[in-house]
Amino acid sequence: MKHQTSTGPLSGIKVLELGTLIAGPFCSRMLAEFGAEVIKIEAPETGDPLRQWRVLKDGTSLWWSVQARNKKSLTLNMKNPRAQEIALRLALEADIIIENYRPGVLEKWNLGYADLKQRNPATIMVRLSGYGQTGPLRDLPGFGAIGESMGGIRHVSGYPDRPPVRIGISIGDSIAALHGVIGAMLALRHRDVTGGRWNGKESEHCKAGQGQMVDVALYESVFNLMESLVPEYAQAGVVRERTGGALPGIVPSNTYTTGDGKNIVIAGNGDAIFKRLMIAIGRQDMADDPQLARNDGRVPRTADIDQAIQAWCDTQTIDTAMALLQAADVPVGKIYSVRDMMSDPQFLARNMFEQHAFADGAPLTLPAVTPKLSETPGVTRWIGPALGEHNAEILRSLGYDDAQIAQLKQDRVI
Repeated sequence: MKHQTSTGPLSGIKVLELGTLIAGPFCSRMLAEFGAEVIKIEAPETGDPLRQWRVLKDGTSLWWSVQARNKKSLTLNMKNPRAQEIALRLALEADIIIENYRPGVLEKWNLGYADLKQRNPATIMVRLSGYGQTGPLRDLPGFGAIGESMGGIRHVSGYPDRPPVRIGISIGDSIAALHGVIGAMLALRHRDVTGGRWNGKESEHCKAGQGQMVDVALYESVFNLMESLVPEYAQAGVVRERTGGALPGIVPSNTYTTGDGKNIVIAGNGDAIFKRLMIAIGRQDMADDPQLARNDGRVPRTADIDQAIQAWCDTQTIDTAMALLQAADVPVGKIYSVRDMMSDPQFLARNMFEQHAFADGAPLTLPAVTPKLSETPGVTRWIGPALGEHNAEILRSLGYDDAQIAQLKQDRVI
């Protein structure tokens, strides 16, 4: 696929990705979507394991088309000192380095943050790991599932009479990735206001900006989303538990079943919204009940309110329930599958799907880039690259000629 010139808000920013699977690669993917040049280091022959995850086309994951879009693939055998030297040169040129190996791996490759910072004071390194770079658990492996469990989200997911459940995606990794993007942008801003990019030398009139390490732990990223969990326990001794489809302490907000067996989410927890909801379902008595006028009065009567809403839903199809509640200005929605999304007028009006093609011409639909910026929107310039697709381009930019590149390949460095 022809590579388009980047004009996004991060155009000119160079990112080196040293990571696999989800957290690190998703972090750098978002930077690439908004214009950064991202060079992804992959193991020769095998590449990122994500290439073989879930549904495949011609031996490569369809997920790869999204997770690696706009990235350049360089294969390096990082156990080889010559490969480490190439990675070091790229790291010293990069504005941001993103990695999600277990703590200590980069140090074995002479690519640790302290080493890079000594040579380039403006180095920004985003490090994503299960437990962070410090603490008694730092050396343990920690996938997203472990972060979700330790960070608290698993404990509150599911029904109270059953074991905790997981959300059907790797949400812990993705939450950590988003924290990594935020940290990278904050660190880049700080670097620029303290002097900017390092130019290889320092003098009285030329100072490098101040780089820093962004230490992202998966469990802490999940923990950061846990709302009032800590003060509720510390001050009131409340341990939030599983509540199924309901939102605890905020009433009513739950999932109900309509007469045609479909699931519908109704959020009538605003005081004025609750009154409109009760009128819409024919419960004027509840709409006028002074005890139910505020959320703190509704919470003790959660079961009564849910029972009233469910009784009404039993008499409605999902379409009639949606129409009646939308007419009453009550937040309501059905639970979408991907099939629903791809034919939904709102998704289509917002251009939430992009059309691309594989190298063989087969069509490929991808999710559009978000968030939507009015002046400098993100874009898919190309889909996930073939393994080592950019080896020659990247190595030539470092000064290697074709003969040297061929020798590196022969010596199994790349």
